[in-house]
Amino acid sequence: MKLTETQTIEIEDFLKKTLLRIILAKSTGKNKEPDAKPFHERLIGKERMALFSFIQGLNTSFGTGIFESVAGLLAKPNFKIVKPQIKAGSLISEEAFKVIQNIMNDLISARSLPDKETEIERIREVCQKGVLVEVKPTKVDVFLEDENNELFFFDIKTVKPNMGGFKEFKRTLLEWVAAVLADNPNAKINTLIAIPYNPYDPQPYNRWTMRGMLDLSNELKVAEEFWDFLGGTGAYLDLLDIFERVGIELRGEIDEYFQKFNVK
Repeated sequence: MKLTETQTIEIEDFLKKTLLRIILAKSTGKNKEPDAKPFHERLIGKERMALFSFIQGLNTSFGTGIFESVAGLLAKPNFKIVKPQIKAGSLISEEAFKVIQNIMNDLISARSLPDKETEIERIREVCQKGVLVEVKPTKVDVFLEDENNELFFFDIKTVKPNMGGFKEFKRTLLEWVAAVLADNPNAKINTLIAIPYNPYDPQPYNRWTMRGMLDLSNELKVAEEFWDFLGGTGAYLDLLDIFERVGIELRGEIDEYFQKFNVK
C-alpha cells in the first residue's frame, strides 16, 4: 500500500518547515542558551562544532516532535481517531497498583516471562477495586483507535534504551492499561513501545536487552513494523524516500547555512 498523494504532500511540507525552522533558529541564535565550548572548538574547529550543534538540534527535534507528527500523518487515513500527546487517564485503583507491582517483581526476578494478554486481564479484574488514586502517568506519544474501537497507545523511544530504561517503560505501559480500564473496564487496549529505526541495520534489531521485560510480539514495534502498522505495507520505504527528497530539495539552504563556518 503506497502512501496517498495527500499524505506525501503533508509529510513533505511538515519536514521542510521543521528543517527550515531549525536552520533559522541556528542562524539567528533564537532561543539559544549560552553554550560556549572553547576546548571542543580548539580541538576540532568551530566549523565542525557548528555541524555537531546542527545535528544535535535535529536529533532533539526527531526525539520530541518529528517522529510523533509523522506518525500521526501516516495513521490518519487508517484509524478512526489519531491523537498525539494525550493522557491515558488520571485514576488507577489501589488493587491495580498492587497487581502492577507484582507483575514487575516477577519479571525483574525472572519468576515469570512477559505475557501482555495475561497481564492486561489481571489488571482488568481489579481495575475498579479499592480506592481510585489520582495519578499523572507519562503522556502517550501517539494514540489510535480503529474502526473496531480497539485502542493503541504508543510510547516512542530512542533507538538504544538500556535494560534499566525498559523496566520503567514496562511500568508505564502497565499503568496506561490500568488508567484506561479504571474508566472503561471493557476497553480493548494495546500499549506499546515504538522504536522508529533500527541502528543495527542491516542486522536485525538487538532485542535481547528487553526480552525478559517486554512481550516482544505485543509490546514492541521497531522500524518497518511501526511505520507499516500506521500507514500500511510499504509505508516505511515510502517515508525514507520522502525524507531523501526533502533533504535534496533543501540542500541549498543547508549548504548556505554551513558556508559561513567553512564546513567541507
